[in-house]
Amino acid sequence: MKKRALSFWEIWNMSFGFLGIQFGFALQGGFMSRIFQTLGADKEAIPLLWIAAPLTGLLIQPIIGYLSDRTWSPRWGRRKPFFLIGAILSSIALLIVPHSPVLWVAAGFLWILDASINVSMEPFRALVADKLPDSQRSYGFVVQTLIIGIGTWVASNLPWMVSKLGVSDAAAMGVVPMSVKVAFGIGAVVFLVSILYTVFTTSEYPPEDMEAFEKEKAKKSSFISDITNNIGNMPTTMKKLGLIQFFSWFAFFTMWSLANPALTEHVYHTPAPIESAYDFSIPEQAAAFDVVNTAFQKSSNLVGSSMGVYGLSSMAFALVLAFYTSKKRINRKYVHMFSLFIGGLGFLSMYFIPSPEFLKYSFILVGIAWGSILSMPYAMLSSAVDPNKMGVIMGIFNMFIVIPQIIAAIGGINFVSNLIGDDTINAMLVAGFSLIIAGFCNLLITDKNAISYQPELENA
Repeated sequence: MKKRALSFWEIWNMSFGFLGIQFGFALQGGFMSRIFQTLGADKEAIPLLWIAAPLTGLLIQPIIGYLSDRTWSPRWGRRKPFFLIGAILSSIALLIVPHSPVLWVAAGFLWILDASINVSMEPFRALVADKLPDSQRSYGFVVQTLIIGIGTWVASNLPWMVSKLGVSDAAAMGVVPMSVKVAFGIGAVVFLVSILYTVFTTSEYPPEDMEAFEKEKAKKSSFISDITNNIGNMPTTMKKLGLIQFFSWFAFFTMWSLANPALTEHVYHTPAPIESAYDFSIPEQAAAFDVVNTAFQKSSNLVGSSMGVYGLSSMAFALVLAFYTSKKRINRKYVHMFSLFIGGLGFLSMYFIPSPEFLKYSFILVGIAWGSILSMPYAMLSSAVDPNKMGVIMGIFNMFIVIPQIIAAIGGINFVSNLIGDDTINAMLVAGFSLIIAGFCNLLITDKNAISYQPELENA
């Protein structure tokens, strides 16, 4: 089937649901470590508490991709049912997470939240490849990244914004501040509304050969073998992109799990108070704890706000690429390589320039890498795989995202950063070096169709 070129607004509509998905991810990535610390987690244990997120992705994404490839409803389409189910579950989880009374409840709801977000997210990647001709793939993924950037920036700033509106940052020991609870509530509403917008404004193509589709769908027992066969027969380009993804996502998982403790200590000099150091039966010590805890919560707001800048810069980067790719071809390999180098320098600067005023510039550089990570690998992959298996392939590709996060969570971050020293800020050095290694791995990509759109191949 020859797919028609879509207008900007058609691509915008089908990608708009990613605004809500990114609200969920940004609130999770920017503030779950803060919630863990508030509930008494030791900072060395934080990466392990995050293990639910990548483990969930490892299990959920290939399954959802496989199921969405084999789904078709004349009314709801192929990918949209999964958007909607994931959105409803994610919104419920976002409402509950900041009200967790103890640490294990928060860790459990992180698992539920991440699983629900993954149900919505994976089919969105496949939808871009489903709907767009190869000539618009880079453009489509860049527009998606533009929306993700908007969501990251707004969601990361939500606790700071609601705090400025008068919602309190202060809270009793072991209680998440109201500013964070309100922010998560807003995120729940935005998540659901943005997904509904895409569901009701976007149509999907039916399977090209409905008879063959129904026969394939009837093979109920082939699920495990289909997944393993696709893993075993993945294209060489996909494996090379997987190596790039490994180091890229190791870096960003390090940021999400440890940026808050690292930067509140190294940049703002307001580490989270250790409850065992205070005798709460003594009013003066209880008051001293409140002062230190409020300072930590406020600096955490500022760290979250600064992290939001990487969403803003990724949005600006995506906007530039959107204008360019709508008219001209780009070399995806080199765009991605140099973007990762720039992001690596951003992480390194957090260590060498510990200034609250400079922190936003560090995250601007990180955002350029983030903007590329969310678009270029998917544009390269979608041009190198069987379009009839786009959903399951995108799900399997997610392994290269979650495996490095699992390795990081079970001790990889702590092991590598402790080779440098004991300070938590060393984790940002690890993130920087990891992105630079990922950048050099782009030199392995040699498939011309993956590197740049080849019109002669599409017209052949």
